[in-house]
Amino acid sequence: MISVKLRDWYQKNKRDLPWRKTDDPYIIWISEIMLQQTRVAQGYDYFLRFTERFPDVRSLAEAPEDEVMKHWEGLGYYSRARNLHVTAKRIVEEFGGIFPSDYETVLSLKGIGEYTAAAIVSISWNKPYAVVDGNVYRVLSRLFGVETPIDTGKGKKEFAELAAHIMDVKHAGEHNQALMEFGALYCIPRNPDCESCIFADRCLAYAKGNVSQLPVKQGKTKVRHRYFYYFHILSGRDTFLNRRGKGDIWEGLYEFPLIETDRKMDFVEIEQTAAFRQLFSGSLHLEINSTLTDVKHVLSHQILHAVFFQIRLDCIGEGMEDYLRIPSGNLDDYAFPRLLHIYLEKIKGNLAK
Repeated sequence: MISVKLRDWYQKNKRDLPWRKTDDPYIIWISEIMLQQTRVAQGYDYFLRFTERFPDVRSLAEAPEDEVMKHWEGLGYYSRARNLHVTAKRIVEEFGGIFPSDYETVLSLKGIGEYTAAAIVSISWNKPYAVVDGNVYRVLSRLFGVETPIDTGKGKKEFAELAAHIMDVKHAGEHNQALMEFGALYCIPRNPDCESCIFADRCLAYAKGNVSQLPVKQGKTKVRHRYFYYFHILSGRDTFLNRRGKGDIWEGLYEFPLIETDRKMDFVEIEQTAAFRQLFSGSLHLEINSTLTDVKHVLSHQILHAVFFQIRLDCIGEGMEDYLRIPSGNLDDYAFPRLLHIYLEKIKGNLAK
C-alpha cells in the first residue's frame, strides 16, 4: 500500500523541524503560510523568530501591522504576512482566539486556500483532507504517469482525486506530511535517485523513462520588466520614506521616494520628467552624492531594474510634504523590501553621519 510505504519512509527520513513536534493549529498554520514560496532552509530562522514574538493567535492579532511586517521582512510575498495578521484578528474576534477545526471554516479564512486548510485540519486533528502542493503534484504525476497539465482545471481535479485515493484516512496527518516530505527530499525536480526509490517497482514514469518530463505545465506567464529610480534624499541627519499602498508589490512596506518609468533612462532624462519636477518642487541645492546602478531584482513574473541616487538637499520644498521624515539612524525600525536592503547594505555606515 502506497501510504504505508510513504509513512515508513517518513519515519526514517523526516527532517527534525519544530512544526513537526506539535499539533497546535496556530503553529502549523504559521509554518504552512511561511513555507509557501519559501524554502525550509530560508524560512527556518524566520519561523523561530516569528513564533517567539507571536507565540499564539492573540499575540499576533494584537500586534501593530508594522511590527508584523518587520518580522516578515526579507521573506517576500508580503501579502502572506498581511493575511496572517487579518486572519488572527478574525479568529480572536469571531472564535475567541480558538483556531477553528472545521475544514470549511478554516478555508474561509483570509490567505488560506484548499492546500493550507487541508494541511491544518489533517495535521492538527487527523481529518481526512488530502493536500496537493508542488511536491505532491510531482510525486503523483510520476508515480501514476499523469501527463495532464497541473495548471488546468482538469489537472487540478485529477490530482486532487488521486491524492484522496491513496490517503489512509486513519493516518491522514502523517500521510500528508510523508507525501510532501517525499517530494521535497527524494522525488526531487531534477535527477532523483529512481533506482533506489521505494516505488521503483510501480512508478510508471520510471518505467517509461520520462521522469524528467513530469509534471507537465500548460503555459508560461509573461515576464514584465519595470524600471525603478529611487531617491535617497538626505536633509541634515534626516531622510524620507514612502509607505507603499495597495494594488502592487510590497504593500505596506517602506521605500525611498520613487519614480517608475516604462524604459531605462539616465539622470538627465529623469530630470526632465514631470514626476521629478513634482518631487523636488521648492527644494534647493540638490547635490548628488552617490548612485547605485543596474540593480536587477527578480520577482515572480516581474523583473525590476533599479537605480538609486543619494541626494542631499539644503532646503526641502513642498514636493516632499507627503513623505515620512525620519532620522537616518532609525531606518532599521522600518520594514523594507529586499531590493532596498541591497542598497542599504552597500551604504551602511554612512547614513547617520
